[in-house]
Amino acid sequence: MATIKEIAELAGVSRGTVDRVLNNRGAVSPETEKKIREIARAVRYTPNRAGIVLAAQKKNLKLGFIVFGHSNPFFDKVLLGVEEESAELRCYNCRVLTRRVGVSTGEMIGAIDHLVREGVSGLAIAPGNDDSIRHKIDELAERNIPAVTLNTDIENSRRIAYVGSDYYESGRTAAGLISLVTAPFAVPVHVGIVSGSDQILCHTRRIAGFQERIMECYPGISVADIIYNHDDDIESYRRTREMLDAHPEINALYFGSAGVHGGCRALCESGRQSAVRVIAHDAVSSTEELIRRGVISATICQQPEKQGSLPLSLLFSYLTTGEKPDSEYYYTNSDIRIRENI
Repeated sequence: MATIKEIAELAGVSRGTVDRVLNNRGAVSPETEKKIREIARAVRYTPNRAGIVLAAQKKNLKLGFIVFGHSNPFFDKVLLGVEEESAELRCYNCRVLTRRVGVSTGEMIGAIDHLVREGVSGLAIAPGNDDSIRHKIDELAERNIPAVTLNTDIENSRRIAYVGSDYYESGRTAAGLISLVTAPFAVPVHVGIVSGSDQILCHTRRIAGFQERIMECYPGISVADIIYNHDDDIESYRRTREMLDAHPEINALYFGSAGVHGGCRALCESGRQSAVRVIAHDAVSSTEELIRRGVISATICQQPEKQGSLPLSLLFSYLTTGEKPDSEYYYTNSDIRIRENI
C-alpha cells in the first residue's frame, strides 16, 4: 500500500503538503492539489482506518445541517436520519449543528453564516435555487468548507455531492400514475398542479417532468392550472379552493410538494373528492390518513431518513480521508405507496 511519503516523492512536494491535501487542511494551489489527488488515486492510496479515527477525534469536527420548512412534516423524517447519524459521529468527537429555516433566501444565508461562525467544517444543506446561495456555497468551497446538498439541488455550484430524489423522473412517474388512476374517466383529464415554490429546483423539476411526460404520451391529459403554496397548509387550502372554484373542469390534482393536507381539505369541502383523483408525494401521517380514506390514490416517497444520514456520512468521510464522494449524485428510491401498503 502506498504511503504519504511515496506520494510526496512522486509529486515532488513535501509530506506536509500531501497531508494537507489528503486531509483538507490548509491552502494548497489547485494545480498541486489536483496532481496529488491524481497520484493518490493511481497508486490506490488508502488511509489507515485507525489513523482516521484518531485524527477525527483530535479535529473535534462540527458539521452543519440546514433544511427549510418550519412546519413541513417531511423534514421531521429527514431529521430522524440526522439524529441517527449524529449518534454515530459522536463516537468520533464530531458534532452536528442543525438549523431549520423558512424558504426565504435571507433566512438560508443567515443560517449558513451563523453555522460558519460556530466553526463548522462542512455543511449539508437543502438550498433554494438562488444565485446568492450558490455564491455562498462557492465561497465556502474557497474556505475549504465542503457542502453536500440534500432533498433539492442547486445548479452550477461547487457542492461536492447531492443526495435526494431524481425529481424529473419522479414527476414523470406522477404523470404515469395520473394516467392510471384516471383511466376509467370517459372525459378528458384536466389536472390542477399544487407546488411549493418556483424558486426551489426540486419543485420546478417535478413539474417539468410531469408536463413533459404528459406531452409525450398522454394527449387526453392537460394541465388546467399551476398554483404555489410555499409548503404551507393554510395557503395551500386557500389557493386550492380558489383553483377549484375557477376551474370546475378539474378532475385530477397533483401535489408536487407539501401542503397536501390543506389542499385536500379544500377538495373535500368542495364536495368533489369522489370525482377528482389525487397523486401526492411523501408518506407523512396526514397523507397516509388521506390515502386510507380514499381521498388520495397514491403517493411517491423518497427515503427521507437517508437524506438526513448520508450527507453527513459523505462530509465526514471527505473531511477525514480527503476522498471526494464516489458519485456526484446519490439518488433515493421512488417508493409508490397506496392504501394496501402504507
